[in-house]
Amino acid sequence: MHADCESVLLQHGSRQANIWGADWNPFTQKVTFESLINIRPSQNNRSMEIQDPIIRERVAQIVQQLLGSI
Repeated sequence: MHADCESVLLQHGSRQANIWGADWNPFTQKVTFESLINIRPSQNNRSMEIQDPIIRERVAQIVQQLLGSI
């Protein structure tokens, strides 16, 4: 669960503003950018989907580095 991962990251010093939820589908090699932890009105993200294209691109880059090509 994204919330469980978020909790562990926060316990290990990550900043809330830098934690975003996304899913990786190994069969389609696609990232989806939806999670309840992404609802952040204080960061102008009012939906479950990551709305900022810069953050979406960075999340995709990190997934690519960790899991392979997308």
